[in-house]
Amino acid sequence: PEIHGAMVHGAPPAPRSVASPMRSRPPSGGVKQGAAAAPPPFSPLHDLIFPLCLILGSPSFCLVTGWLTQQQSPTLSTLVGTLAADPLGFGGQVLAATLPTVEAAAILFGFLGLALLLYTIPGETKYGPISEKGWKPAYVDNAMAHCLLFPLFFILGSKELSGKHGLYHLSVLYDHFGPIIGLLNYGGLAFCFFLYAKGLGYLKPLGIGISGPDCGSSGRGFIFDYYWGTELYPRLAGVDVKRFVNCRFSMTFWMLAGISFSAASYSQHGVLDPGIVLCALSQFLYLVKFFYWEIGYMRSIDIIIDRAGFYETWGCLVWVPTIYTLHTRTMVNLPSGLSWPSATAIFVVGTAAVYFNFQADIQRQRFRETSGKELVWGKKPIAIEAEYSVINATTGKTEKHTSLLLASGWWGVARHAQYLFELTAAWSWGILAGVHTHGILPLFYPTFLTILLIHRAIRDEEKCQAKYGAAFTKYKQMVPYNILPGIFQ
Repeated sequence: PEIHGAMVHGAPPAPRSVASPMRSRPPSGGVKQGAAAAPPPFSPLHDLIFPLCLILGSPSFCLVTGWLTQQQSPTLSTLVGTLAADPLGFGGQVLAATLPTVEAAAILFGFLGLALLLYTIPGETKYGPISEKGWKPAYVDNAMAHCLLFPLFFILGSKELSGKHGLYHLSVLYDHFGPIIGLLNYGGLAFCFFLYAKGLGYLKPLGIGISGPDCGSSGRGFIFDYYWGTELYPRLAGVDVKRFVNCRFSMTFWMLAGISFSAASYSQHGVLDPGIVLCALSQFLYLVKFFYWEIGYMRSIDIIIDRAGFYETWGCLVWVPTIYTLHTRTMVNLPSGLSWPSATAIFVVGTAAVYFNFQADIQRQRFRETSGKELVWGKKPIAIEAEYSVINATTGKTEKHTSLLLASGWWGVARHAQYLFELTAAWSWGILAGVHTHGILPLFYPTFLTILLIHRAIRDEEKCQAKYGAAFTKYKQMVPYNILPGIFQ
């Protein structure tokens, strides 16, 4: 399948859309990508009501969690109790706690500035898959330099390491979290409108044109276009918007959040909480793995199908920093209550899952880079050659291409085995927050991710079935299980 195993980002699962090829496949062979196949008919539920609910509800939910984790007891009972005690004033409390500040703006300005600087580091040029309209995106592979230098600069700039020459305390991301999320929320909504206008060509008079052939309206109205996006690969001043927002901002924020929240916890309580320290460490290792394999992510469904709209871009600007850090954030004011032995046992399980997730990613990547010549688990890999067609963006002619589907190693165990490891890691992070002290709130992220990854796996199956046809049917016969061997087909 086209999903390569990287962490999936974004807001809650997308509805069916014209950008996701959920149409009947031909009797055999592959489907012509970019051919004039009729899109699904307009659905008020999927194309209007569902996107509108997410556009209105998700930003509010993020602000509420930003307020909740600033409370001394960040639990659902605190949320319910506050709502019951002052239902009319609750909204005011949330808005006050997440009101953007000058300090928050300065933090984000510095964060984005450093990310842009590191974005210019030279590296080998690598390519993503050819799009439905024949576009082949190019990327400079410098993710590991970014991954190593950004945390280093963050720590070097702190008062804890540089003393009076430091610019901030390591706890800075927690200390200003509410205003940061508020600013990201409002700024993210505005930025998505900017991208909407850019993809429709409305900004050409300002010298801001579209970035490639995969753009335009879905024909389903403003709400859906704003939600789904109008460009597949938008670029601004040479910067790939998806890569910068999805990877260099959201994943980096998540990585630094663990450091910052752990520092905030130690500052408050004077001791290291095993839950938050090991949770942050496990996530840090996961994200190092992510950046090592960033080019693989740029070939995943997040990039090659999902356009840069509210679902994708706002999701990475706001949903990821808010929800993917929720379980860690709850432990700052209220420690996990776990002992070092119990926390270490959970950490070992989660970190092992991260390692196996990495192994699955690398198996697929090396298999593709060597055209199937790389040994998998010490043996010659089993592969299926699948043919598909694309339309050449220059000539307009249909061209035949082939792709290899790996059916060995972890990819012979399940078609999305990497998701099993990803979910195991996510649940370990939620449990490290201490369910006995925090209730079920820290389990929101792993629950959300479970729903999201199952949904993504199904979408990927539909895409590959449409693209590869009979070859993918054969692949499913060879590897019958989707995520969980023996259970989920």
